[in-house]
Amino acid sequence: MQVTRRYWTIAGTGLLLAVLAVAFARPSLLVGAASIGAWLLGRQYLFVRALSATTDTMTVEQFPAQERVVAGTETPVTLAASLARPAPLAINIEIGLPVSATGTDAEGRTLTIAPGDERADTTVTATWAVAGSYDLPQPTFTLEDADGLFVEQLSRGPTPSIVVEPEGPRNVHVGEGGEQLMAAYGRRQSGRQDTGLDPGELREYVPGDTADRIDWNATARLNEPHVREYEVETNRTTAFLVDHRTTMADGPTGETKLDYAREVALTFVDSVAGFDEPLGYYAVGDGGITDRRPPTAGRYDDVKRRLRALDPTAGSADDRDEPATLRHTARGLTGRSDFEQTLAPYLESTATYVERIAGDPLFETARTSRSELSGTLWTVIFTDDSNRAELRETVKLARRGDGHVLVFLTPTALFEPGGLADLEDAYERYRRFESFRRDLARLRRVSAFEVGPRDRLDAVLASGSQRSRPANAR
Repeated sequence: MQVTRRYWTIAGTGLLLAVLAVAFARPSLLVGAASIGAWLLGRQYLFVRALSATTDTMTVEQFPAQERVVAGTETPVTLAASLARPAPLAINIEIGLPVSATGTDAEGRTLTIAPGDERADTTVTATWAVAGSYDLPQPTFTLEDADGLFVEQLSRGPTPSIVVEPEGPRNVHVGEGGEQLMAAYGRRQSGRQDTGLDPGELREYVPGDTADRIDWNATARLNEPHVREYEVETNRTTAFLVDHRTTMADGPTGETKLDYAREVALTFVDSVAGFDEPLGYYAVGDGGITDRRPPTAGRYDDVKRRLRALDPTAGSADDRDEPATLRHTARGLTGRSDFEQTLAPYLESTATYVERIAGDPLFETARTSRSELSGTLWTVIFTDDSNRAELRETVKLARRGDGHVLVFLTPTALFEPGGLADLEDAYERYRRFESFRRDLARLRRVSAFEVGPRDRLDAVLASGSQRSRPANAR
């Protein structure tokens, strides 16, 4: 308990009367001084009594609107206080916020319960600047008597936790042809077919199958419950090929192709760690391999750290034409000029694309990683569809022998600046992407999935669905 300036003013007046009573031998002044002292003691007793009763019967709630938020975003935090009966005290309660929370000053986050009131609440908006896990401090109470003589400060109430996640993509979609991959990618169980990395055959549901194994998309199409089996490898080496070339920078800040690919890759690391299997890491930039980590079991946090630190490289995209384009150009030459006669043999060259592609970063990285690895190899490629011919040859190389390949593709149609301004055009580009993804998935021991923002994909697919309705009507 603390006394206020007003208390000291009144106490000083009583002391002055006592001094004057002695100095001038006036007993009446001494009576006045004693009366002031008695009155102050009485007010102090009443304050302590009211303080005890108030704190014993007060209920305080303090909670953020969300338990998990993203750094840099605003989150409402609510404080509510109620009394069993009105108190004779003025009560101010300040919401407890960590130092990292900004946006509201102390006055703005203070709740006031006036004498005679029983309840009050307030909501403030806080911005969380730094990612991490925080416990909100207890609310700070300031209680003052009606005469303004005494004040008490104390902390009391709940300390809820809030997790502030780093900025990154939300609503991540991983699937095939717009359908969400229901089974958790990367999760598997040794000793039997279960949810794993390599999707197997569909079969009808039988009693005893758990609900989490049902493929709901297939069930909806076939009108009967179906389960998709996932083939399992128990001893293997996994190699990540993570593309962070210039094209992976497409998309809004914090929601680029690379950001979405990174989210899936981080989940995959946890999957591999669950089985303590060797994991290799190869980062591919515009100029080639930018970072490598030979397969090792146990050092999964190091791979996560490297993934989080990855940024798109600053370079120009590969402008080389595919063989079909070059052959088409060759057929258009007339041969009338010396220049065309010189150029034609190069355009009509029968050299395979693998030979010409040998210098391409992703293909070269796959070839390098294969030379360093042995045994059952699972190559997991995180890239986009900007270099389709290169990717196709890279996948074919990675699956040689008994190799398995998983490809996670970010469709350019969902990430280009202003790409959704023309939904019809975006849908056509997505259809071409989907055709390419299916071509990859038809290769033996290859699975290919799309990765991107679910809301943008839904908008593109909805546009395609609307276009098909008039055609069906006709």
